[in-house]
Amino acid sequence: MSRYRDYNTYLREIFGERVQKISLDGGLNCPNRDGTISSKGCIFCDSRGSGTGAMINHGQTITEQIQKGRQFARRRYGAKLFIAYFQAFTNTYAPLSKLKALYDEALGHPGMVGLSVATRPDCVEQGTLELLNTYQKNYLVWLEYGLQSAHDVTLTKINRGHDVACFEKCVHMSRAYGLNVCAHVILGLPGETREMMLDTARYLAGLPVQGVKIHLLYVVENTPLAVLYQRGEYSCLEREEYVDLVIAFLEWLPPSMVIQRLTGDPISSELVAPAWAKDKMTNLRLIRRCLEERDTWQGRKYQSSTAG
Repeated sequence: MSRYRDYNTYLREIFGERVQKISLDGGLNCPNRDGTISSKGCIFCDSRGSGTGAMINHGQTITEQIQKGRQFARRRYGAKLFIAYFQAFTNTYAPLSKLKALYDEALGHPGMVGLSVATRPDCVEQGTLELLNTYQKNYLVWLEYGLQSAHDVTLTKINRGHDVACFEKCVHMSRAYGLNVCAHVILGLPGETREMMLDTARYLAGLPVQGVKIHLLYVVENTPLAVLYQRGEYSCLEREEYVDLVIAFLEWLPPSMVIQRLTGDPISSELVAPAWAKDKMTNLRLIRRCLEERDTWQGRKYQSSTAG
């Protein structure tokens, strides 16, 4: 048995077979980059808007991206079912009419069974949720919110542009419509101690959040974080530190929470540091091996903390 509830198994439980996400670039922007909140963006975010998987499709129509993604997923994974994943930038940051057109185009292809929308908690309103709710009758729908940390001091430091309360409010609004919520968190943010990172896990464990993506903070070219790194003002986590943190993080999460990601996936040619982040498969293997060696699992401390 797996020691954490992985995303692929979750999808197989629902659909009975392999389901593959297709990363999409909807051509949208971000209020933290266009001057609405800031023009600098988060310190780790480059011109791709952190949507590395989607930005290879930049300039292509949604239909072109879907066709390309389906062909690749069929060839590599044998997948016949797909989820449209709007990944790059902020995918609710547009008029509802435009959002509906984007989502409808993506879902109007054979084999599409789900919609996953990555966004910011300060870019979702009641109308957005009502629109996404209309798709739930026929599709699996997930909203992915970037939280990154449960500490406002950290969110200010990384120029996030919203606070923790904004995230929490949006989670409850989304759940009022029955929408699945996935929280994005980053381990290794500037100034964060181990205990602060585990506080984020405990915070999420107390919210009606159905999934989480755990990311490593890596440094890529042409970002404010790269400047800090080059000045010696930021140090990356070592691989052993990260593996240990992921395991400790998982221990505090509810067993029912779907783990959609355990580490980041940088573009090698743009990565500044750490070099070990390029080897995703080794990193995943180490996490799984350490879970076995320590005989621990997702929810071990959550269960003990809620017992009785």
